[in-house]
Amino acid sequence: MTSIPGADGSRLGPGGRLLLACSKYLAIAGGLVFVGLVAMSIVSIVGRKLFAWVVPGDVELLQMCAAFAASTFFAYCHMVNGDVKVDFFTQNLAPRKVSRLDAFGSLLVGLVGALIAWRTAVGALSIKDVGETSAILGWPVWVAQALMVPGFLLLAAAGFYMCVHHLRMAARDSRSDAAA
Repeated sequence: MTSIPGADGSRLGPGGRLLLACSKYLAIAGGLVFVGLVAMSIVSIVGRKLFAWVVPGDVELLQMCAAFAASTFFAYCHMVNGDVKVDFFTQNLAPRKVSRLDAFGSLLVGLVGALIAWRTAVGALSIKDVGETSAILGWPVWVAQALMVPGFLLLAAAGFYMCVHHLRMAARDSRSDAAA
């Protein structure tokens, strides 16, 4: 089994390792939620087909929990350089130039993560104000939306941290080029 590049945090500082650990544990929590959703869906589908019994509100649960769970993976993915990158155009560039481009990309990830966290929080508060609930279970919808905010805040933090990290790598590469 090959390891994920950067997953051990060896090139990160103490703050980066803490951010990586938080991202990893949040992603694991999201994964466990998805496993629970799969089990619930299997029970509901098999129950519906064989016993005329379903899990009440299974679709509502799936929607609300999957929204939270999906938001938990982005930060970890970014911290371990798991983002989709098209390096066709950069494969022949100097490492410092690639680091600068990666820093710019991470800055954009941080900004988008902050924007999504902000708008998700505002949306959750507005849904709370009107008191919207799910149709079958009667659960407050704002709670499910608010649970997505920490994942997006962590994504923003990961983006901004990795931006600084890549800029430091570019500076280190520039110093090593000058010394050579």
